[in-house]
Amino acid sequence: MQTQLAPEFQGTAEGAKAEEILRRCVHCGFCTATCPTYQLLGDELDGPRGRIYLIKQVMEGAEPTRKTQLHLDRCLTCRNCESTCPSGVAYGQLLEIGRQVVDAKVPRPAAERTARWLLKEGLTSAAFAPAMKLGQALRPLVPASLRDKVPASANPRASDWPSRPRTRKVLILAGCVQPAMMPNINAATARVLDAAGIQTLLADRAGCCGAIKSHLNDHAGGLADMRRNIDAWWPHVQGGAVEAIVMNASGCGVTVKDYGRALAHDPLYADKAAHISALTRDLSEILPSVLPLLHAALQKRTEASRPRLAYHPPCTLQHGQQLRGGVEQIMRELGFDIALAPSESHLCCGSAGTYSVLQPELSKALRDRKLQALAPVPAEAIVSANIGCIQHLQSGTATPVRHWIEVLDEALHG
Repeated sequence: MQTQLAPEFQGTAEGAKAEEILRRCVHCGFCTATCPTYQLLGDELDGPRGRIYLIKQVMEGAEPTRKTQLHLDRCLTCRNCESTCPSGVAYGQLLEIGRQVVDAKVPRPAAERTARWLLKEGLTSAAFAPAMKLGQALRPLVPASLRDKVPASANPRASDWPSRPRTRKVLILAGCVQPAMMPNINAATARVLDAAGIQTLLADRAGCCGAIKSHLNDHAGGLADMRRNIDAWWPHVQGGAVEAIVMNASGCGVTVKDYGRALAHDPLYADKAAHISALTRDLSEILPSVLPLLHAALQKRTEASRPRLAYHPPCTLQHGQQLRGGVEQIMRELGFDIALAPSESHLCCGSAGTYSVLQPELSKALRDRKLQALAPVPAEAIVSANIGCIQHLQSGTATPVRHWIEVLDEALHG
């Protein structure tokens, strides 16, 4: 696809990158067939191809409007289109440029600006944890629009963190919302890794991976979060004390694996960021090497429960990180009956970070569609690999929705 950049974008990094990405687009439309918002709305401009044309027009000098902004806002950034694209179009990077350019030209209404500011500052703030505890205590009084985002209570085992020193050590990112909403996910990860002879470390100053602010168009804030995490991890990484940085939230994983690209032009952080990205592994990439140890531990617990599971692979895992089949293979090899939805397992559940707050109608429609697709699996629980998906799906079903590592932890430790 040929592009003639407007003078204001010629010679800029954003313009050069957009031009490079657009050049790969061949207008085939394969992406449209796997776009969740196009499936719901049937509007070409609410699919990747249409959004690409909107961004192309803006980069060529057309003035964007609120309608342009709305079509870009409706994108989940699930990157299903990237998995489908035969030309390797980096749609996610193009969308990031497009949103940044459009937001600079099209002012948002005050209510939208306030909501987005509260999300990017509130979710990443130290005040989020006490606010979540207050919300849980007063859950029946919380407005229905927010109640879906408040888990009923924390697992009592969330504070049970193994303390035995191990030769093998990994870092784990606690994250911003996960420790407050579902702290047992991190604790369960540490217990399972401990059973496999691996010690899990936390770096005190590490926090949000940078995704929340970046996705809300605060790119400077997102990069600052990335640099803070690199500084927090570097003392552990520099001396080789840890063998990997493990992610149990696939949304964080896809972002940290991208630190090298995001900070490639920062002379102080480029090399460190590339090294951090190279060390980062999803939890499902770590466990295959220790499956014999976990299998032996399970064999000692003849009463270990192995509920039948329906599995929803998050978009950030299967499309963002291009990791497919790892969770199912691990759980099957450990004796679990786990199955994907018989249809549409590739489609987004509608959570997509802050999308479920900013686009509630589309988000809930996609949630209900996902639960309908999972319904044919006669499962005792639904499992996933990202906290956003877990809480979002739970808001629409009475079936327990959990992180898969919590289910494995319970089988190992009761």
